[in-house]
Amino acid sequence: MNAFESLLTRALVVAVAAGIFFASAAEAAPERIKDLATIAGVRENQLVGYGLVVGLDGSGDQTTQTPFTKQSIVNMLGNMGVTVPQGTNMQLKNVAAVMVTASLPPFARPGQAIDVTVSSIGNAKSLRGGTLVMTPLKGADGQVYAVAQGNLAVGGAGGAAGGAAQTINHLAAGRIPGGATVERSVAASVGQGEFVMVELNEADFHTAGKVVDAINAIAPGSAYALDGRSIQVAAPQDVSRRVAFLGRIENLRVAPGEQIAKVIVNSRTGSVVMNQRVTLQNVAVSHGNLTVTVNSEVEVSQPAPFSRGETVAAQNQGQVDIRQDGGSIHNVRASGNLADVVKALNALGAKPMDLVSILQAMKAAGALRAELE
Repeated sequence: MNAFESLLTRALVVAVAAGIFFASAAEAAPERIKDLATIAGVRENQLVGYGLVVGLDGSGDQTTQTPFTKQSIVNMLGNMGVTVPQGTNMQLKNVAAVMVTASLPPFARPGQAIDVTVSSIGNAKSLRGGTLVMTPLKGADGQVYAVAQGNLAVGGAGGAAGGAAQTINHLAAGRIPGGATVERSVAASVGQGEFVMVELNEADFHTAGKVVDAINAIAPGSAYALDGRSIQVAAPQDVSRRVAFLGRIENLRVAPGEQIAKVIVNSRTGSVVMNQRVTLQNVAVSHGNLTVTVNSEVEVSQPAPFSRGETVAAQNQGQVDIRQDGGSIHNVRASGNLADVVKALNALGAKPMDLVSILQAMKAAGALRAELE
């Protein structure tokens, strides 16, 4: 082999290696199964309760407009042995009726503290500085699973003087870190049955196959996919071994399949978001702005001095002007990656709201290779 053939051989080896590198770099980065899927039965449960916030600095509900606040105070005082005479006009400016929400984490046990969110349901101006009175939190079955109480943390500030007011952030809602104590646990099904179901967050047959291969690599023959989302895994019967086995599964890394091309359009705000799989076919676009102007003039007829007449306003016939800007036809070239798609759309010079209409028309014409949502 001469020097030229040796140099050519080394160049081919380098080119092949570079091709393999770029091909592997184009694949999705491996992610933990914990980030791609969940274990069936391991889930949060929503809790909700109705309560009162007291100790406000005159920023509470106006009881004349929120009678339920007054009724709640009367009921609470009655439970504490205080009787409020009938017909009492209670002006409770330091009390606010609120809804308390929380998420009960999986495997929560009695005595565990969880965070709660407190939101005003009346016309309270601010919950800043208030204290939530003991509030039972119920689940969808009507059972009490936690009890909340504590001082609110409101991430906002406000002030008013002389008819001027200034508010920073939102004052009608706040949080109590660790403000609820779990009183009842929810049974989990992870330690029961012969199989454990691993459910992908997003259905994808390719990703499901990758997860099955990764699990079978550490436990041969234990996993198989039921569909594009659910994977059935044979797990040890012993609870302690099963927990350790699921811990190993969650930390396995797989390269997920590429998601379908999708464009998210919000016509209210004019925002457009697209993923990297979006492509365009060659298409011609012409988009002109339509402007409608309506003018009307009002004439006022003044009576002569000392004539005891009345001033009369008469509206003349309105004028309507419709003008459409002439839009030139733009040739949008086919684009194979996200950068080219963005460059092609920017070349149109359309405003965000106009871009929404253009994308919808492209989708209808078959030039936009993506799902439009």
